[in-house]
Amino acid sequence: MGMAENINKQVRVLVVEDSEFDALLMVKVLQGGGYQVTTERVDTEAGLRAALAAATWDVILADYNLPNFSAPAALRIVQELRLDVPFIIISGGIGEDIAVECMKAGAHDYLMKGSLARLVPAVERELREAAMRAARREAEQAMRESELRYRLLWESCPDAVILMDTNGFIQFANPAAEAVFGYKPAELLGRNISKLQPARLQSAHLAGIADYLRTGVRRASWAARESLGLHKDGREIIIEISGSDMVLQGQRRFVGFIRDITDRKKAEEALRSSLEQMKVAREIQQALFPKRAPELPGFEIAGASFPAEATGGDYFDFVPMLKGRLGIVVADVTGHGFGPAMLMAETRAYLRICANNREDVGEILTLANRTLAEDVGDERFVTLMLARLDPQTRALAYGNAGHPAGFILDAAGQLKTCLRPTGPPLGILAHKTFSSAPEISLQSGELLVLVTDGVEEAANPEGRLFGCAQVADFIAAHRHESAARLVELLYQQVRDFSQGAIQQDDVTVVVVKVN
Repeated sequence: MGMAENINKQVRVLVVEDSEFDALLMVKVLQGGGYQVTTERVDTEAGLRAALAAATWDVILADYNLPNFSAPAALRIVQELRLDVPFIIISGGIGEDIAVECMKAGAHDYLMKGSLARLVPAVERELREAAMRAARREAEQAMRESELRYRLLWESCPDAVILMDTNGFIQFANPAAEAVFGYKPAELLGRNISKLQPARLQSAHLAGIADYLRTGVRRASWAARESLGLHKDGREIIIEISGSDMVLQGQRRFVGFIRDITDRKKAEEALRSSLEQMKVAREIQQALFPKRAPELPGFEIAGASFPAEATGGDYFDFVPMLKGRLGIVVADVTGHGFGPAMLMAETRAYLRICANNREDVGEILTLANRTLAEDVGDERFVTLMLARLDPQTRALAYGNAGHPAGFILDAAGQLKTCLRPTGPPLGILAHKTFSSAPEISLQSGELLVLVTDGVEEAANPEGRLFGCAQVADFIAAHRHESAARLVELLYQQVRDFSQGAIQQDDVTVVVVKVN
C-alpha cells in the first residue's frame, strides 16, 4: 500500500514509551505516511492494561527499555489478553540477539529509533497481516458454518484469493484476481496455478507443494512471502502471498491471498534512493561549512548551521577579501537534497573566486549571479547576504540578494540599522546589476546578526512564527554574552519556541560583536 492509499486512513496507535518526544516523532512519521493517527502513550504496566481495556488498538509501538517497564513485559500482557494486535518494538539500541528473541517471543517486527524510514512500511505490512489473519479466522469459521458464506467472504476480499487443489489446479478465483493478474475469474477456473507465474518459477512452486504434501513440513514461510507473478499482458509483477491449506468438502485444498506490491516496492526503492541522496547532500553541506570562526582585529565572530531532518540549502562562510577585509556570507538555496547541496557548493566557489578579484560587494554579487543564472535554470535560486568587514576603518558594506534582513544593534541593544534586500535572489535575472548599500560605521559594543529563514519562520504548535522582531529582542536581552554563546542561545530559543516540533528547515546564525 503506497502513501496515496493511506491518505485519510484512520489508525489507532498505542505507544509504550517514556519519552514524549520519541512518541511524538513516531506519530509524525506515520502522519507523514498519510495516516490520521489517534494515539495514547503509556509507560507502565497499569497504564497499558487500562489502555487495552478502554479501547481497541490497531498497532502497538513499544520502546524496549523503560524505567519501570519493558517491551517484553508489554508483549506478555498483550498475549495474556489474547489480543491479535501488531506489536512492533522500536529501540534506541538493542543487539541482534535480543531482537531475535523478541521476534521468537511473538513481536511482529523491530526497528531502530534512528531508522524510522521503515516505520510506515512496517505498520502497513502488519496492519495488512492483521487484517489477513482476521479475514482468515473469519473465513475458517465461515467455512465450518457454510461453504456459501465462505465464498461470499472471499469474493469481497480486496486481495486476490485463489483456491486450488493439491495438483495446483484453480477451483476458485475472486473478482480481485482480475485487478492483480488481468484474468477474469472464469478464465482461471480449471487452469494450473503455473499460469500466473514466470516460467522459471513454475517447477519449484509445484515441487514445493508436493514436498509439503509428502512431509507436512513447510520449507518456506507462507505468511507475506514476496514472489513474482505473471500478468495476462506478459509483464512480471511483484506480489505478496499469504497461504494456507484446508479441508473443503473432504478434500485437501490450498488458498492464497495475493496482493500486487509492484508500486509499493518502487516507492520503497525511491525512498531508499532519496535517503541516500540526503545523506550525501548532508556530507557535502557539512564539509563546506567553516571549521572555525576567523580572528579579525576588533571583532568577535561566530556562526553555526543547525540541520533539519531533510537536508536544506543553508550555507554560511567567512571569505578572505582584498586589502585584509573579511566577507561574511549567509545564504539559502531553495529546495532540499542533493541538487541544492551541489548548488550551494557552486555558489561558495563563485563567491570565493570573485572575492579574490573584486572589492565591491555589488560587483561580486553581479558576477556570481550571472554565472549561476546560466546553470540553475528556472527551478532554483539562491537568497544571499554578503557583508564586508574592514578592520582598519570598522566599516561594513553589504549586498542582500533577496535574503531575510540582517540587523545591527547599538551598544544599548537598540536597533541601529536593518540590512534589507538590495536586489532579487541570485540566479533569477541573469543580467541584473547588484549594488552595494552605503557603508555603515560600526562602534564599540554594537552587534551584527545575520540569519536564514529557518529562524524567522520557525513555528510553534499554534502556527505562530518566531519572527525577526523576536530575534532582535532576544539578542538585545543577551547582548553581553559572547558571540558563540549568542548563536547557541538563539538556536535553543527557536527550538523552545517550536515546543518539540520536527525542525522543518535548517537554522543558520552568524553573530559579529564589535569590541
